[in-house]
Amino acid sequence: MSVTLSPAFTTRRVALAAVAALALAGPLASTVARAADAAAPDQLIKQVSTEVIDTVKADKAIQAGDVSRIIALVDTKVMPHVNFQRMTASAVGRHWRTATPDQQQKLQNEFKVLLVRTYSGALTQVKDQTVQLKPFRAAPTDTEVVVRTEVKGKGEPIQLDYRLEKADAGWKIYDVNVMGVWLVEQYKTSFAQEIGAVGVDGLIGKLAEKNKAAAAAAPAAKG
Repeated sequence: MSVTLSPAFTTRRVALAAVAALALAGPLASTVARAADAAAPDQLIKQVSTEVIDTVKADKAIQAGDVSRIIALVDTKVMPHVNFQRMTASAVGRHWRTATPDQQQKLQNEFKVLLVRTYSGALTQVKDQTVQLKPFRAAPTDTEVVVRTEVKGKGEPIQLDYRLEKADAGWKIYDVNVMGVWLVEQYKTSFAQEIGAVGVDGLIGKLAEKNKAAAAAAPAAKG
């Protein structure tokens, strides 16, 4: 039986998941990036997610679905603010602990490309959205928090929440909730099924296969 490796989001969820996947991007200068790292978690989300919306609106290549440009944007602007190792490890579950360092790195690489490719097409739907923070409550000693936001535009507001952890370099995102669905949990089930059937290497191969197929289909989709 074939295992589906992408979440069963509706079209609208996919659209907002794209904003979630890139919600920490933006054309920030290094001094601004350092200030963002030191910011309170809710202000970090507000500041930089607003930047990404403005960036997407102004970037015709991203609006056209240029995956290479989106990946470059993620590498340079998003990853410094995300604990992607924790995100991948949580999605893989208990099998992460027995995977070799090489397998862990390959899982991270393929998972990142899968997420970017899954949601890149939805970036064309970013038009007039703004981000509004919901009331945030956390103690100064908290090392893990949830920042809740709404993305507002035409239609009903869309729930977009973030789980963050406090690290030496500042607050880092490790999971995203789109309209009540946590990203890591959505992948955890399908990853566990795949590993149970064909092992960690089989999951890596499946992810790589899907990514290659998506890359091959991309030029045809633009035409």
